[in-house]
Amino acid sequence: MMITAKVRDLGAIEADIAHTKEALSQVRGTETEVYARIVGYYRSVRNWNKGKREEYNHRKQFVYEQTPSHKLTGTETVQEAIQQICEQQQVQSTNGIHYEFFARKTCPNCPPVKEYLENCTVSGSCIDVDTEQGLERARELQIFAAPTVVVFDEQGNEIARAHTAQELSAVLEPALELTAV
Repeated sequence: MMITAKVRDLGAIEADIAHTKEALSQVRGTETEVYARIVGYYRSVRNWNKGKREEYNHRKQFVYEQTPSHKLTGTETVQEAIQQICEQQQVQSTNGIHYEFFARKTCPNCPPVKEYLENCTVSGSCIDVDTEQGLERARELQIFAAPTVVVFDEQGNEIARAHTAQELSAVLEPALELTAV
């Protein structure tokens, strides 16, 4: 089997680097201090030795939800329960504006944005970037942080991005007023 390498010239590589630096300059937020248990006590991961940090990178994270948002009745199947939850969360929008909300289950900043969107009249979807499909969609739109909400117009063109409920309010309220006129 012959492996061929993709050859790029120096100009293409420098253009990619410049594009990536520009995208990274748009990332908002602060560095997160991660603490994890190591040999019986909690300590900042950045203070771990190289071997322990590598071990940490191979760990799988599990999320345990203690309070389910919907309980099955005796005659209801799991598929019916999921359908009912989706119908409850689906909000129809008459103005054509919709959103894609990129979130992670372990993100501490995602719940306020999610709560704002649940009370909003704009339709949209929540994309879990911890899944392969979610990560691929985030790559397509060059999403570098969670939470990020991308707002689209009726033609599917991106009109705004927001990272907090306050930013989202500032984006959506004027857009809804324009479409109501």
